[in-house]
Amino acid sequence: MFSSELIEWVGYGASILLVISLMMTDITKLRIINSIGCLMFVIYGLTVGAYPVALSNMAIILINFYNLYKLKSQNQ
Repeated sequence: MFSSELIEWVGYGASILLVISLMMTDITKLRIINSIGCLMFVIYGLTVGAYPVALSNMAIILINFYNLYKLKSQNQ
């Protein structure tokens, strides 16, 4: 499906996005960037057969979406 070099770069990109997200002071930006990084880790994990990586990052995406929904509800 993907070349091993490409999927390796997906993993690196995911790591970089997670680190960047943790430097955010705006919680909304943190959760959005973190979700993108986690999605990349889900793709990476499924491609290389690292299912715990994919599963845990999918759970983090769901947690981020839930918290973004709560933040949006509080601001309205």
